[in-house]
Amino acid sequence: MTDPETLSVTIVDGYVDEPAHFGVPPYISTYPRYAAGALVDAGVPRDQITYHTIDRLRDQPDYWRDVDEADLMIYLGGMTVPGKYVGGTPAEPDEVRKLAWTATGTSLMGGPVKFGVGEENAGATETERQDLDFDFVAKGDVEAAVYDLVDSGLEGFNNRMRDLDEVSRWAQEGAFIVEQHPNHPTHLICELETSRGCAYRCSFCTEPLYGNPEFRPPPTVVGEVDALSDYGVTHFRIGRQADILAYGGDGEAPNPDALRQLYSGIREVAPDLETLHLDNMNPITIVNWPERSREGIRIIAEHNTPGDTAAFGLESADPVVQEENNLNVTAEECFESVRIVNEAAGWRPGEDPAAAPTFGDGAPRRLPKLLPGINLLHGLKGEREETYERNREFLQRVYDEGYMLRRINIRQVMAFDGTDMSDTGAEIANDHKQLFKRYKKRVREEIDNPMLERVAPPGTVLPDVHLEYQQDGTTFGRQLGTYPLLVGVPGERELGRTIDVAVVDHGYRSVTGVPYPLDLNAASMNELTAIPGIGDSTAGDIVVNRPYESIADADLGTAFDLSQFVTTRSLESAD
Repeated sequence: MTDPETLSVTIVDGYVDEPAHFGVPPYISTYPRYAAGALVDAGVPRDQITYHTIDRLRDQPDYWRDVDEADLMIYLGGMTVPGKYVGGTPAEPDEVRKLAWTATGTSLMGGPVKFGVGEENAGATETERQDLDFDFVAKGDVEAAVYDLVDSGLEGFNNRMRDLDEVSRWAQEGAFIVEQHPNHPTHLICELETSRGCAYRCSFCTEPLYGNPEFRPPPTVVGEVDALSDYGVTHFRIGRQADILAYGGDGEAPNPDALRQLYSGIREVAPDLETLHLDNMNPITIVNWPERSREGIRIIAEHNTPGDTAAFGLESADPVVQEENNLNVTAEECFESVRIVNEAAGWRPGEDPAAAPTFGDGAPRRLPKLLPGINLLHGLKGEREETYERNREFLQRVYDEGYMLRRINIRQVMAFDGTDMSDTGAEIANDHKQLFKRYKKRVREEIDNPMLERVAPPGTVLPDVHLEYQQDGTTFGRQLGTYPLLVGVPGERELGRTIDVAVVDHGYRSVTGVPYPLDLNAASMNELTAIPGIGDSTAGDIVVNRPYESIADADLGTAFDLSQFVTTRSLESAD
């Protein structure tokens, strides 16, 4: 029997993306933290636990020796919703098999990979369950399997679910592992779990496979944030739940008191946090309990950081599709929920919350505190050509009636065993692929672009944009947070640093920005011509005639208020 005190363990993070859980960099999911906590609780010393992301193994092959030499190698991963990622690339099935083949010790695989593996993480995909050549596959909770496997001397475990006491303990004890993440400390956001499971049973979704919601008490989540803060984490997302408004209640009805305990507690133990966002909010909760929901939404907006998004799972505005897939909210109900979130939380820092929702020339130049996002899923049972038009009309109505959506997420279904969509698979999605492409393009052009300009008009300041990659003479970056805007900044800039940016133009799902404030005495031609109202000729005049003591000295005569974008630094520092 293997003594835990002598055990060397390597955890490999292949990343996760679930309906109510995210863990692709810059995010770290709960899985590696809980697994590390379970190891410590079982008696493994912290200094004998090594953590690697799959990207680190790709970039630095020498780290594969940690996979080879570990007494226990734990792989965590799995994608149960389609996605495209900038910060990291999820592990492919062949890479996961290589991990199992490389490990000379005991190997354990867990996470949402237990629900199935597809050829790629894309829509219109069918999956199947595979063991990928691992010694053990955790068909229950991987953190419980980790604890039981170590406790048994690596002999085995029963597939079981962990209880609330265990997860609360392991969440705090495993916080130390974040220090081994390549993005730590400045570019890492921790996903926080308040509950898992769902009271509803949509045909395509894997979240109900976790059962009905079970809520962690506020002090346990706050204690986890406190522990993570001790290890340098300042960015958090409360994303591991199907419905944040249902937190602390009976699984369906809102409990504003629990939300206040949660959010105020987090702010108390992490007063210097830089990001506090959320993910999922069920619109049917808002419709069924509008006043309690309003109160809960106001509490969230009082404590969060700007740019937050509450993802609404409308999935389809077509009543035929809603009926055949057990979707729990109608288009009319979802519209009402969009209105309520806009009115309760669509205000911007520096203004009266009662003014929400605000946009246009008089609005402060920051992102709104909290806006809804809309998820639309195609390839579901009953889908027809009319489905696409109904979805587009719903989105157009939101815009026409003066409300804001922070994000419109359009994708095709992935089919998993255990869900009602498993029999239908990807057949409908594949049949409708060309229709899907035309519809998606139209939504991006006619709705996404003007909606984005409403949410983040020219002059909106985005603090702390992390510069991530370069392409065609432009540097791209994002803020840390939930569904952050992709920002293109003219010129090739040092990657890995953060800058404040002022928005100058809009794409379909991204914006162009210039460093804020931009120094008129030092700005490049590309930066100057990116500002609304400044063409090549005016930019050339600015460069030729500088330096300037003030913006007024430039006498540019533009329609835009240039003070939203530029400044003039002292002549002594302009060299």
